[in-house]
Amino acid sequence: MNSRWTELLEKLKKQLPAGELRTDSAFCQPYSIDKWTASSMPDAVALPRTARSVAAILKFANEHGLPVTPRGAGCGYAGGCVPVQGGLVLSLARMNRIKEVNAADFVAVVQPGVITQKLQETVEKEGLFYPPDPASRNECFIGGNIATNAGGPRCLKYGVTRDYVLGLEVALADGTLLKLGSRTHKNKTGFDLGRLFVGSEGMLGVVTEAIVKLIPLPPFRACLSVGFGAMESDAQAIRKIFAAGFLPSALEVADSFTLAAAQKRTGSSLLAGCQAHLIVEMDGQERSVRSELKEVERIVQECQPRFVRRAFGQADCENIWQLRREFSYALKDTGLQKLNEDITVPRGRLEDLFRFTAQLQKKHHFPIACFGHAGDGNIHVNVMVDSKIPGIDKQCRAVLDELFTKILGWGGVITGEHGIGLSRKPWWKLATTPEVRAFHQRIKQALDPKGILNPGKFLSE
Repeated sequence: MNSRWTELLEKLKKQLPAGELRTDSAFCQPYSIDKWTASSMPDAVALPRTARSVAAILKFANEHGLPVTPRGAGCGYAGGCVPVQGGLVLSLARMNRIKEVNAADFVAVVQPGVITQKLQETVEKEGLFYPPDPASRNECFIGGNIATNAGGPRCLKYGVTRDYVLGLEVALADGTLLKLGSRTHKNKTGFDLGRLFVGSEGMLGVVTEAIVKLIPLPPFRACLSVGFGAMESDAQAIRKIFAAGFLPSALEVADSFTLAAAQKRTGSSLLAGCQAHLIVEMDGQERSVRSELKEVERIVQECQPRFVRRAFGQADCENIWQLRREFSYALKDTGLQKLNEDITVPRGRLEDLFRFTAQLQKKHHFPIACFGHAGDGNIHVNVMVDSKIPGIDKQCRAVLDELFTKILGWGGVITGEHGIGLSRKPWWKLATTPEVRAFHQRIKQALDPKGILNPGKFLSE
């Protein structure tokens, strides 16, 4: 433990219920990292069980200038919950209750430590639907989803996390507890302050409870899994699907490097020789879904695919999606370090993006694996590097400089889901104007004047 905080943390420990503050290094070590490359040991980990405890911890920390890094499940790929200034990690893991599922109001009331998949499975038993579906949904927390405005494949049709947040209970840096929004699906009582905290990466306050919107569960879903001999054919199929007036619930694309790694991991003979892959999912009433999928398949066949595989119903569709969920693990199997960038381009730039990443590979001699949400332009561009090569960090920086500069020139953004965190902090100024950065700082100063919440991230110069 940092001697600077020892006395303070012991004092705080006495004020909290037993077991809510840990300082032993073996316990604290897992809280030093997320799924990015950075690590930094906290001096202590707080594990509150109530909003009142969260508020008390923040009030104490604010009074004494103690750094506090809020943390969900640690599933992020941007270093967003790494406690770079030490101090206290505030884990929401023990606040994991689904407090209410109300079918009449179409809402659920949840604590921040609820696993996203658990919420989805719980409400689906009631014939309800919570659409946001990040790839880590079986382990990530709703609170972390709110902090990063998480997305997923179904964003194309249904929108991202912010579109399902109706109300929040938030603890501010000084310990003030606010209840924002409501359980109604429309609300224009003052400013939409709740959404200010959605995507704020733990730098403005700590979510202690959320009221999320639910919708009726579509009774049927169906998928196409399509392999192509060229990415151009894949992109052509996507254009044609939209041009025909269809809005799939998901449109996912993957490139040749990703597919080769996935074939090696899964042994799938279907992927042999594929240069591109497309998943198209439709949902709704069974009769209409079957009819629409038939027409979408006809459109896809015009683009000369190598194969088309159909799936009808929940179980068969999940078999197709299981392949998609293996992509990230398959890339890790290569033994290369995966620099996971989640840029988003305007939809019309999708083909340009794949051409540009191919050029970057040739220029810098790094494999670049691209897969993700083709329907909304949010593609995970993974620069695959051998971390043992001397000077590799400088080479990686050059690749990312070129990538982000090109994306921004097209009117895109440097992150669509994962957030700025630490990984994209070097490009924060490139991605924003001085006026926008100053406005961020004014909001931060108003809500956290002492700068105790998640310090060292992109708002820290």
